[in-house]
Amino acid sequence: MLIKRKNGQAGATRLQAAAAGLAAGAVDRRSFLRRSGLTAGALAAAGSIQLGAVRKAQAAGSSAVSPEVVVKKNICTHCSVGCTVTAEVLNGVWVGQEPSWNSPINRGTHCAKGAAIRELVTSDRRLKYPLKLVGGEWKRISWEDAINEIGDKLTAVREKNGADSVYWLGSAKFTNEAAYLFRKFGAFWGTNSVDHQARICHSTTVAGVANTWGYGAQTNSYNDIRNAKTMIIMGGNPAEAHPISMQHILAGKELNRANMIVIDPRFTRTAAHATDYVRIRPGTDIPVMWGLLWHIFENGWEDKEFIRQRVYAMEDVRKEVAKWPPDEVERVSGAPGAQLRRIAEMFAKEKPATLIWCMGATQHTVGTANVRAFCMLCLATGNVGKPGTGANIFRGHTNVQGATDLGLDVTTLPLYYGLVEGAWRHWARVWEVEYEWLQSRFDEVPAIAGRKARTRKENMETPGITSTRWFDGVDLPPDQIDQRSPLRAMVVFGHGGNTVTRIPEAIEGMRNLELLVVADPHPTTFAALNARQDNTYLLPICTSLEMNGSRTASNRSLQWGEQVVKPAFESKNDYETLYLLAKKLGFAESMFKNIKVENNVPSAEDVLREINRGGWSTGYCGQSPERLKAHMKNQSKFDLVTLRAPKDDPEVGGDYYGLPWPCWGKPEIRHPGTAILYNTNLNVREGGGTFRARFGTERKGVTLLAEDSYSKGSDLTDGYPEFTMAVFKKLGWDKDLTPEEMAVIQKIGGDKIDAVSWANDLSGGIQRVCLDHGVSPYGNGKARANAWNLPDPVPVHREPIYSPRPDLVAKYPTRPDERQFRMPNIGFTVQKEVVERNVVRDFPLILTSGRLVEYEGGGEETRSNQWLAELQQDMFVEINPADASARGIRDGQFVWVDGPEAKAKVKVKAMITERVGKGTVFMPFHFSGWYEGEDMRRFYPKGADPVVLGESVNTITTYGYDPVTAMQEPKATLCQIRTA
Repeated sequence: MLIKRKNGQAGATRLQAAAAGLAAGAVDRRSFLRRSGLTAGALAAAGSIQLGAVRKAQAAGSSAVSPEVVVKKNICTHCSVGCTVTAEVLNGVWVGQEPSWNSPINRGTHCAKGAAIRELVTSDRRLKYPLKLVGGEWKRISWEDAINEIGDKLTAVREKNGADSVYWLGSAKFTNEAAYLFRKFGAFWGTNSVDHQARICHSTTVAGVANTWGYGAQTNSYNDIRNAKTMIIMGGNPAEAHPISMQHILAGKELNRANMIVIDPRFTRTAAHATDYVRIRPGTDIPVMWGLLWHIFENGWEDKEFIRQRVYAMEDVRKEVAKWPPDEVERVSGAPGAQLRRIAEMFAKEKPATLIWCMGATQHTVGTANVRAFCMLCLATGNVGKPGTGANIFRGHTNVQGATDLGLDVTTLPLYYGLVEGAWRHWARVWEVEYEWLQSRFDEVPAIAGRKARTRKENMETPGITSTRWFDGVDLPPDQIDQRSPLRAMVVFGHGGNTVTRIPEAIEGMRNLELLVVADPHPTTFAALNARQDNTYLLPICTSLEMNGSRTASNRSLQWGEQVVKPAFESKNDYETLYLLAKKLGFAESMFKNIKVENNVPSAEDVLREINRGGWSTGYCGQSPERLKAHMKNQSKFDLVTLRAPKDDPEVGGDYYGLPWPCWGKPEIRHPGTAILYNTNLNVREGGGTFRARFGTERKGVTLLAEDSYSKGSDLTDGYPEFTMAVFKKLGWDKDLTPEEMAVIQKIGGDKIDAVSWANDLSGGIQRVCLDHGVSPYGNGKARANAWNLPDPVPVHREPIYSPRPDLVAKYPTRPDERQFRMPNIGFTVQKEVVERNVVRDFPLILTSGRLVEYEGGGEETRSNQWLAELQQDMFVEINPADASARGIRDGQFVWVDGPEAKAKVKVKAMITERVGKGTVFMPFHFSGWYEGEDMRRFYPKGADPVVLGESVNTITTYGYDPVTAMQEPKATLCQIRTA
């Protein structure tokens, strides 16, 4: 999707041009350095540089590399595939890079972003020192002054307005350890308004999948897709969003002769590889899924025995699916019935089959329901819990999976313990602080607009405000916000400001904040929208390549990244910054009591050990720093497809690469990790498992436990509940616990020892004994086709808020207005007005958004990378030739794209292409730095502006939120396009 910049051959990059001149003898060495932008010192340190090539790094002391060179491994900071980056460091300078030939994930490959990643560290466009906005001008200050001033202002805001008046926005770029510390910091501060990018990418996945079979994560792995015979890619474009994953997808397609079906409104680069492509209208995922299941049920292709043994209430889904015969599916979605019948038969018969999805499926007001519908297709056909099957959910950022796991979510504490009293008491024990002290940190909330008051305890157990609506938490009238005060300050670590919908309202929210703190390697859009004049601070944070710590890829594998070089300029890492801020606020001693701190920098290894001590519920307990480091050292020993090492290896014997969670028990038990969730064909000790029995044992007289299904080698040969001491006593397994384990359990349980469970037993004894008996600690339940606790227990189609089909809204309306996450969700009212005002008449084009291979997320760091910026220099809108012709639009000209809210508009270039169908347009979401036609470059700190600027698509995206997670809806709104 490169925009053609000029006729003829593409121009050479600055470095290529300089190199060509040098080779031709046209310039001397000094001229080359000047033209290329390389410093003499850097080139001298490198010795010689191979231009335009990535070469294999050799171990220190080899003949190919100077003996002073040190080779270090870290993880690419972009998407969630988890590619290893191997760096050559000479005298503290990163001089060479290898795409890690031994990594079983990327196997010597990088995408454009990975190949250019060294520039993130060496870039002169990074923030170099702390800055403070004074009268609209950026002023340099010291770190000491910055921490003191920020701490004092946060304290003043808290004293006046309460702890909930400060919003803590974290990052999918965090290491696991930094994410954990950030959530712990929020707990010590006294708020649950701690969130990150997962809210706007896969929060609906987590909710939908966890409420179906137990855990909110990818069931298999990228590598395992090689085993599939049929794959459906729904609302995802891995060729651009997750390029290295394509080697595994295409291996399945070409070597395994697999069917590769892409279902998407846009003919993407991924669709170009498909055996079948289905174009659908954005926002109609559920009709398409029900259309597939209609054919499966109609023809008896479902896996009846799997459903009997392992699924609860599939008959309820069958009733809903019956409402979607082929003609209705085609009327609503545009997907032809004959094509869906062929695909349904493939998925049901040509197994194993897997369903892959990404944000095209999740970013909707029905995102959670979409995900649940995907799960139903897998369950109905028995495509879960085996190699080549499952829900392969491609996450967006390097550690968006891990950051979600570690609690950057307004609904939970670390590792999905929730916010109930038992969860808080568990983490209080891990942190060795008093539960009552933690409770005292939270606000009491007075009665508001007829809603009852909340005690500190009740507020402590109430989800916070979501990142998708932080600005509503500032702008809405106080009586509409269920907390002591609206938001007055915001602290942002590693999160772009252009990633939320409704940017005009977000700008208003920024203006009304009393304090804004942005901690990031780059200024980000928060600093560039000219919304503020004072009380704004920019803290230069180093990249995760400049610090130690682990990350969790989409397949749940953890990888340890070692610091490649020291932080550039005056930047500090997340650990140190959080420690300094905690110290200023007075709780560093308690927060870091079990974590070693040297020169103000907490030990990443110690943070992970604390995670291990508390992470029983998700199996983050077995991945010690030592085990993860051994995996990075021995990458070549892991099988490409199974990801398992030989059992006889002395360091990593029998482990699955990265010890994918759950990795049960203490590290010394050496559980190998779980490569495929819910796989009953393996012993639990060998990475097998069952569906999680997290929803009880019975409902309305029907069992919720598995029937005649259990893990290989299990001592229990039927379904069973989650394990507690009460269950252990009934089975007589309490006698298998050691005296030391019993002592810990008795201390936790007190006079309620029977309630101590596999998830809060700090001794690890319950999990150890479960492994000895071959059972899953979390029980053996059925997956739920009917999730009775969700707004729509069985997914139903609901039209987008800004539907292009007003004729369908009456039959398929959005949910009624409701209060969620401390604020009203008025989606029904907005949708009603859209229909009554006939908005589609003036805004007839469907707008959807997505990714480009060149850039990542909000784009501030990748658009600041000169090598990537060369590849894609302009923000654009893809428009079908028929729509362009009707509007007199020529390819490459500037156009205005108008949104239906707030009179918002963006000025971008037109790309005329049949990749989008008539009536649909596409825009990438990585751009910012322009606002409604105005170039905002002058508002960035001098020298820290990105190379490439452009309009943000989210300036014109609109209202609409998923009722379960408050996911926004940037994939299905309306717009109009006119010449500029």
